[in-house]
Amino acid sequence: MPKDNPKEQFAYAKSFFDVSKYEDARREFRKLIKTYPKSAEAAESQYYLGLIEEAQGKLYEAYQAYQLVIDKYPFSERIQEVIEREYKIAEKFMTGEKRKAFGITLPVENPAIEIFGKVVENSTYGPLAPRAQYKLGLVLKELKRYYEAEDEFNKVVSRYPDSEWASAARFQIASCRSSLSKGPSYDQGAAQEAKQQFEEFVKEHPDAVLSLDAEKNIGQIREKEAQANYDIARFYEKQREFKSAKIYYNDLIDNYADSKWAAEAVARLQIMELENEK
Repeated sequence: MPKDNPKEQFAYAKSFFDVSKYEDARREFRKLIKTYPKSAEAAESQYYLGLIEEAQGKLYEAYQAYQLVIDKYPFSERIQEVIEREYKIAEKFMTGEKRKAFGITLPVENPAIEIFGKVVENSTYGPLAPRAQYKLGLVLKELKRYYEAEDEFNKVVSRYPDSEWASAARFQIASCRSSLSKGPSYDQGAAQEAKQQFEEFVKEHPDAVLSLDAEKNIGQIREKEAQANYDIARFYEKQREFKSAKIYYNDLIDNYADSKWAAEAVARLQIMELENEK
């Protein structure tokens, strides 16, 4: 039977928690929540249920328990602490830490997606929101879900333009565009967008560490563009449409002189000249 009042029941449940008797503590905290659902101790008991799951290494279950504090007891003094704990759990999933519980099917490829999203939802303009929004984008990008990742990075820029994460998000938007252009079939439109965004990033943040990566990406995209133009020129050459082929070869020489494809273009033009002389 539960104790006569929520304070006594809470003290009894916590006495088990304090000596790491987690199963007994879980049973007594749940008993308190069921018997005294509107008490302040019920909110605190729900928080301790999260602590128990976390102490046992059951990270996703801990997140679910903490989220119930926010959903059922929005006036709890623990709300900010709960959000911080959820954020740290999401980071652990992001870095690949494995959960130890069994019997629960996780709702997403990486629970960090759900949890970072909840951190933002729970406190849209709180101190952790810009960081959680940015890291949500990183998780999606790692899973090669580039369109979704780009959408999350755009939210960082639009919602938190003055945060330290906004400039990094702009870089990641360009990086997502670049990744899309590197798919099985070269996407010239995505590559152009990515190059433009990288160039804007370098212009706005010339001294940023990420600008070095941006310049490297610009170089890679230009190399892809040059290769695509060379392939088009070769196609025209094989079709014996030499005039069109020359246009593309000369464009390579004029606009991609630092690319290996410019040298290839020079060689092909020389071969074409020799064949015309025969």
